[in-house]
Parts: sequence; structure tokens; C-alpha cells
Amino acid sequence: MKVWPIFKKEMLLYFSSPVAYAVITLFLLIVGYFFYLYFVSFTLMSMQAAMNPGLARDLNVTDGIVRPLFANIVSIIVLFMMPMLTMRLFAEERKSGTIELLLTYPVRDGAVLIGKYLAALALYGIMLALTLVYPVMIAYFARLEWGPLFTGYLGLLLMGGAFLAVGLLASSLTENQIVAAFATFVVLLIFWVIGWSADYTGGLAGRVLSHLSLVDHFESFSKGVIDSRDVIYYADFMVLALFLTLRSLEARRWKG
Repeated sequence: MKVWPIFKKEMLLYFSSPVAYAVITLFLLIVGYFFYLYFVSFTLMSMQAAMNPGLARDLNVTDGIVRPLFANIVSIIVLFMMPMLTMRLFAEERKSGTIELLLTYPVRDGAVLIGKYLAALALYGIMLALTLVYPVMIAYFARLEWGPLFTGYLGLLLMGGAFLAVGLLASSLTENQIVAAFATFVVLLIFWVIGWSADYTGGLAGRVLSHLSLVDHFESFSKGVIDSRDVIYYADFMVLALFLTLRSLEARRWKG
């Protein structure tokens, strides 16, 4: 499959327009702001612990800064950022009419899909990689547990991959980028909050709702645990969304 030309084309489109730079800058500014808040809060608690040694036992830089940043901030920010990365991938080509030209090339629909998906995933990976400056800053001042840091980033990558797959599906169904972004956000938000209902449902229905929740499957990663069930969940989520996107492309090719 000729994936590389599609991937290269999409990466050039990202960085030849303000979209990538705007999203990356906004992402880093927001994450940096919350990192600053957590860092200052932890510093103040450390100063109080110096005067009261009993408090020092509960102080941990991983629990005080890294885990909250991953679980409560970065993952939520990703929920808002992912639709921006995927909204134009197919919608723009449908609106301009180039999708028909693209699908008539001697390239399989799967190659087009994978190339675009990998480009969005690569850009997201760049965004995550740039946030490594914050753990490095922490490691300069305190002892950092690298295990939870690694699993946290792995969880964010898998979660982001699932988000991007949904974004591609929404983009393949409409020619309006705003509609694609909004539809992506709504679907992801549903899977984000569905686990909250599990606390009030109970029984088999509660377990099903909890299993479907995107955020519940991230908790283990933020704690430094790689659970195969969570990995399989995100993998299945990605495969299903990409499969539906492929069917959407094939249906458009069939319609001519």
C-alpha cells in the first residue's frame, strides 16, 4: 500500500498552514499553565512539610504533579484538541471535490485512510513529545518515578489514537469541517462521561458503562500500570472507528 506519499502530503499540509502551529502552541500554553499551578502548589506543600515532618510522608512528586497533570488536565485538553486535528482530513477534500480525484488514484482506500491517520497521530505525538520538558524540569528539582511517567504517556498516546480515529470517521461523513469537529467532540464526550453513570447504575449495566468509558481505561496508565484490558479496549476502539471510516470511503467510491 502506498501509505508514505499520503502521509507526507498530510504532514506538509499540516505545517504549511497555521493549524498545526496554532494547535501545538495553544496545547503547550494550557498544559504549561496547569503544570505551573501544580508545581507551585507542590512547592508550597513541601515548604510546609519542612516545618512539619509528619506531612512529608504523603508528599510525592509523581502523585502531586505528574498524575494530576495527566489524568485531570492533559487528557481533558486532548478531548478539545483532537477534533481540530482531524476535522479537515476528509471534509476539506469532499468540499473541494478532490476526494473523488484522490479515490481514483491507483491507491487503495485503506492506504489513504492509514496515511491520513498516521499523519494526525504523528502530529499528536509531536505535541506530547514537546511536553517532556515539564517532567525534565521536575527531575531537576526532585526524584521522579519514570515508570508512571512512561505508562502515562503510553495511555495518552493510546487515548489520543482512539480520539483521532473517531475524528477521521466524522470527517469522512461530511464536507463541513465545523460539523466534523462538533460531531467528533460530541461522540468523544459521550464516551468520556458515560462512565459517570456507572456509579449510579450498578450491576451488569454499570459494569458495561464503566467498560465503555474512555477515561476509566486511562486511570491504570496514570498509576503506572499497563493493563492488557485497557490496551485492548483502545485498540478495539481505534480499529472499529477506522473500519467504519473505510466503509464510508468505499461507499463514496461506489456512488461514483
